Amino acid sequence: MIDLYTWPTPNGRKISILLEELNAQYNAIPIDIGNNEQFQKEFTKISPSNKIPAIFDHETQTSIFESGAIMLYLADKYDKFLPKKSYWITMEWFMFQLTQVGPILGQAHQFLFYHPGQGEFVENKYIDYTKRIYETLNTRLEQRKYLGDEFSIADMATWPWIARFERHKIDLNTYPEVLRWYHSIAKRPGVQKGYNVVGEFEKIPLTQ
Repeated sequence: MIDLYTWPTPNGRKISILLEELNAQYNAIPIDIGNNEQFQKEFTKISPSNKIPAIFDHETQTSIFESGAIMLYLADKYDKFLPKKSYWITMEWFMFQLTQVGPILGQAHQFLFYHPGQGEFVENKYIDYTKRIYETLNTRLEQRKYLGDEFSIADMATWPWIARFERHKIDLNTYPEVLRWYHSIAKRPGVQKGYNVVGEFEKIPLTQ
């Protein structure tokens, strides 16, 4: 059994989606970051950075924080979604999510959605950065079903961030390959179930 400490954020959803796709037994434990529950002493023992997600694997008595490390741990533990034949292709797009998609779109959330009006220069910069992310993904997905050679942790890490396209001020129809990929993954039962495991129920955002 795995305890998943999480909240409905893109990084939190990465892990619950992966656990569902793995058909793993897990217990979702809400950590309400809006109420600063991530700073509780008990949670700090599992996540020293006071950030979600984090897991505790009762089978191995292992605790892990940082979403990327958790995904690699689970992919290794279950030997799934990190294909050996295309390991480095998968890894480079997984790292693209960790180093660019997440950090850039995370800041875009702050300046374009949560705290707009803080400065035209900053907002325009993040609009530009965000468009580059979508353009990169759109080019990659031309004539490809997934980011790697098959459905993998790279897709599961990236998809929850793209699910917030409305907060990015992005019209997905402008990026048809991203739109196709996004909708195809949204139809997966594991993704649909893993999208809502704690907090208030949210519909997966879709577009025509």
